[in-house]
Amino acid sequence: MMGGDHGGGKLVKSLRGAAQKYVGVAFFLGFFLVLLTYFTLSEQFAIAAPNAIRRTSPASPTPTTPAVVEKTPTQLPVKEEAAPKPEHEQVQEKPPPVDETEGHTQTEESQTETEQDQTPIDDGGSSRVTVPPAEESAPAKKPACDIQGPWASDVCDVSVNVRIHGSERTVLIPPTIESGGSNPNPQSWSIVPYSRKHQAGMNVVTVRELATAAEAPACAVTSQVPALVLAMGGLTGNYWHDFSDIMIPLYLQAVRFDGEVQLVVTNIQPWYVGKYRHILARLSRYEVVNMDKDDQIRCFPGAVVGIRMHKEFSIDPEKEPTGHSMPEFTKFLRTVFALPRAAPVRVVDGSEKKPRMMIISRRHPRKLLNVAEVTALAERVGFEVVIGDPPFNVDVGDFAREVNGADVLVGVHGAGLTNSLFLPTGAVFIQVVPYGKMEHIGEVDFGVPAVDMGVKYMAYSCGVEESSLVDTLGRDHPAVKDPESIHRSGWNKVAEYYLGRQDVKLDLERFEPVLLKAMAMLRE
Repeated sequence: MMGGDHGGGKLVKSLRGAAQKYVGVAFFLGFFLVLLTYFTLSEQFAIAAPNAIRRTSPASPTPTTPAVVEKTPTQLPVKEEAAPKPEHEQVQEKPPPVDETEGHTQTEESQTETEQDQTPIDDGGSSRVTVPPAEESAPAKKPACDIQGPWASDVCDVSVNVRIHGSERTVLIPPTIESGGSNPNPQSWSIVPYSRKHQAGMNVVTVRELATAAEAPACAVTSQVPALVLAMGGLTGNYWHDFSDIMIPLYLQAVRFDGEVQLVVTNIQPWYVGKYRHILARLSRYEVVNMDKDDQIRCFPGAVVGIRMHKEFSIDPEKEPTGHSMPEFTKFLRTVFALPRAAPVRVVDGSEKKPRMMIISRRHPRKLLNVAEVTALAERVGFEVVIGDPPFNVDVGDFAREVNGADVLVGVHGAGLTNSLFLPTGAVFIQVVPYGKMEHIGEVDFGVPAVDMGVKYMAYSCGVEESSLVDTLGRDHPAVKDPESIHRSGWNKVAEYYLGRQDVKLDLERFEPVLLKAMAMLRE
């Protein structure tokens, strides 16, 4: 019995050890399974978390936090444009004496006077540009001034309150209430508010943002309408430049205000204000401010500083301000001067009514020497002919009405052809281009604008036998036998010989087909 009990104890002890061994293995396996389950569930949770959704996922919402902005100096966009053709600028009709003389000093080209690290101006968040490094980054802002590179003029369009100190030629922009009354990165621009930014003798207007509202000077005069700051002077006094450099660019900036804007003018020309008073009064219902002699602080609810030319004597609907055209501008002029005709007469066989042709007369060089013979030829073709001779001081409206009564306008290249603006849409315009390879100048100054304004344009190029230079200089003179050599000598020589010393005697046999073509155009 004693021997059997001892054997049973060994068996029990052996079974107990085996059980403990298997329990340890089971515990180890259980721990491993728990650990594996933990990692599996945590990974699934991490993938499902919203802040781990890939930004490239189509279903992902836009992150609410701003993207990191590279802290580099902001570069304003530069628009490359071909240089305007300035050749015609050298020969001008001089304006009459004026009561006020303006001091003209040579100015440097318009440029921004910003620090290297510049911050754009707030436009309500519609535009975003890079922000410069600063202790506290200000919100991205759109610059107030549109700097257009080497040729196109710079224009500032400010839609918040401004202070203008005329005699100091400064436009001050205080920070808005929305910005907290402060601007940690104020900018400054130097603007020549004329359509040719490199024109000598033009005043420079400084447009400057203020750091705090406290810097803004008190208002002496408060206006309820915005200001439009521009420069006169320059090449005005030449009838063509009066429109190409001032009136058309001014129209582009002012027409959107429908008269509710005040003109603030530097380099003011009183004769210009008087001569074009009817047009200016339609663009602005308010008194013109002589900026250079105005020592008051004027407050405006906004301002446009500068005017910009689209192209010579014309409008490009695709350029800023967009959507305008030459037919729109000529219609505006017809409204200003109450011109009755929007279309020319249509020639109908058997009708006793003759179309009217106006020949622009010139007292200066480039006179039409055989105007009587040309008149007789035109009458034989079937035109009623009148001679247009606009003196400088005549009221623009009076002569505009005469031109509006014509169906065909004929004249030698010169400022008098500016009156083509008053022709009815669809009338015929014939430019007589002087001898000396002047076709390009004629095309730029009047050919392209004529097509833009909707008139039917023809250019008649004079041959050497139609030029007075043969008699005055002789056939062996370079200006007669080799016009290319004169062009290679520079613009001054071109202007001297072909614009300043030449008159024209038309070859009637060569010119008659042009008149016949004009008559045919009026039948169309």
